[in-house]
Amino acid sequence: MLIKDISLENKKFAVVKSNIFLQLCSHHAQIQFHTLKMGIFNFFTQEIAIDLGTANTLIIHNDEVVVNEPSIVALDRNNPKNLLAVGKKALMMHEKTHESIRTVRPLRDGVIADFNAAELMIRELIKQVYPKKPLFAPSWRMMVCIPSSITEVEKRAVRDSCEQAGAKEVYLIHEPMAAALGIGIDVEEPVGNMIIDIGGGTTGITVIALAGIVCDQSIRIAGDEFTADIMEALRRYHSLLIGERTAEQIKIQVGAAMKDLDSPPDDIPVNGRDLVTGIPKQVMVSYQEIAEALDKSIFKIEEAILKALETTPPELAADIYRRGLYITGGGALLRGLDKRLAAKIKLPVHVADDPLKSVVRGTGIALKNYDRFPFVMR
Repeated sequence: MLIKDISLENKKFAVVKSNIFLQLCSHHAQIQFHTLKMGIFNFFTQEIAIDLGTANTLIIHNDEVVVNEPSIVALDRNNPKNLLAVGKKALMMHEKTHESIRTVRPLRDGVIADFNAAELMIRELIKQVYPKKPLFAPSWRMMVCIPSSITEVEKRAVRDSCEQAGAKEVYLIHEPMAAALGIGIDVEEPVGNMIIDIGGGTTGITVIALAGIVCDQSIRIAGDEFTADIMEALRRYHSLLIGERTAEQIKIQVGAAMKDLDSPPDDIPVNGRDLVTGIPKQVMVSYQEIAEALDKSIFKIEEAILKALETTPPELAADIYRRGLYITGGGALLRGLDKRLAAKIKLPVHVADDPLKSVVRGTGIALKNYDRFPFVMR
């Protein structure tokens, strides 16, 4: 009996000395180290939601909009990596530069057109989240919204730009989904909602139900097209040549979708160059002229909405009849647009409370629940 006990003791001792035991111990230590590392990573990880728009880029951090800047950069022609200005400063330089400076809009029609400029812009705007340089540089978890009509290559460009700008994790979300969340719609319920997002480069017309996109129509007629229409109208009717920035200001101050408004804005003076004499001159511009200039573009948006409604499944069309259409994006601020659309489509049209920020707010909500929402792209 005594001999058996001694052999058993030896066996136990052998197990303690064996490689298996050592491997188990080291594995446990690895798990503990990994957990500690993840804890430290989570401690230094900061979450930001970015609305990378053709006209404006907005960033939300800790539930507030910390960055709201025009999507434009000023670069040195001799050294394209040298960023001179970004956002409002770069916009003030736009169309006023000399030969060694060029201003670039990195996004066209909602997608990245200039990869280098986009990366520099994102990096610089992220720096504005923390104006004072922190002791430890945080690792960013970013969520960026993208147009629903985007291709795989364009999607890859957005992801790469964010990673180059310092993101550890990048999540993507479609703009209509973000807009719906930002407006306050419960996207997960089995009810159809139509979201019309009139941005800078594209207008997206989307029907959403059960946390997914049912049908989607995208046209490249939006804020930039409106600006071009205003420039063309002034050239034709007043023989006045104006720049993009002036046309943008006219659109903001007297832009309208209808010729008879309840509270019309006053006429504004516009300065430019006379095409006949070549001398700078000033003309007065009324909202009726602008409404006429924008008529064709708005008509195309109406056609696209009707086309999207034609392809909507009948049950969802019934929901849309009850709930109406929701307009968001900068184009929603055009005076009388909701009334014009309601008259044409014969459905109620609701404008979001803060149409410029509804997409970025929705992106912020999705970032908080990124593991819960199925439509978030990893």
